[in-house]
Amino acid sequence: QSYCHRLQHDMYFLTSTSRLNEQVVDKIVLQLNRVYPQILTNEEAEKFRNPKASLHTRLSDLLKHLQKKGDRHCQEFYRALQINAEQLFNDLPSRKILKTPDPTEIDTDKEQYMLNDRGPVFFLACFSMAAGLALFWYCCNSETQVIGRARRILGFSPIIIGRHVRNICMLYLEDIPRN
Repeated sequence: QSYCHRLQHDMYFLTSTSRLNEQVVDKIVLQLNRVYPQILTNEEAEKFRNPKASLHTRLSDLLKHLQKKGDRHCQEFYRALQINAEQLFNDLPSRKILKTPDPTEIDTDKEQYMLNDRGPVFFLACFSMAAGLALFWYCCNSETQVIGRARRILGFSPIIIGRHVRNICMLYLEDIPRN
């Protein structure tokens, strides 16, 4: 989006309800008059700083004049506005449009939160379940000769798993060699 289009979009915002006071407008006009390359000539600067005309009229005329001059002049106006009225510059409607993300773009922070919203207890429960199933499958495999070791591990693990679950697993391990 060109600076002229942005300025056209922001024109109503800048000229409405005295957002810019006379001092700020004078500073902007002086900066546009004194900056290199010179955006406003001395006659134009005097015209836009004339205290006999209302501030709204002078500001509207200045913005229209800059739009006629081209994109470079509008860009310099935005630079002067940023220097002299930074808060107003940040509140411009065209700035808000530039800051708004593309609606088709995935917000990675929000997506990350949505994937991790279950917390550490859910993770530990899933991990414990997977580890238990892996241990159970490993112990039940007929090719492995680790029944004795598994019985020792399960015998020393009353803290990790409950007593009833441990007794069932021990009975199952004792029945496997008989089959």
